[in-house]
Amino acid sequence: MNYSVEWADAAEQQLAKVWSDAKDKPAVNDAVDEIDRRLGRDPHSQGESRSGHKRILFMGPLVVLFYIDEKKREVTVVSAGQAGKRP
Repeated sequence: MNYSVEWADAAEQQLAKVWSDAKDKPAVNDAVDEIDRRLGRDPHSQGESRSGHKRILFMGPLVVLFYIDEKKREVTVVSAGQAGKRP
């Protein structure tokens, strides 16, 4: 069960800001890689459900909001932020 994982433009911009402000940039890179792996493999078991069809996932220094399009077998990360802060 593989899904493609896309990051919305807004999420990429938010991620770039988190990365540029991070003291531990490798930790941010590792978290992004793990998020992509987990969401690509089995997105329904990742994170917690939120309003509508969105889910939230905390991974290391990051937190992301995402939704799953089952018909397209695609996951879209719509928001990204530093863990401990609302994305």
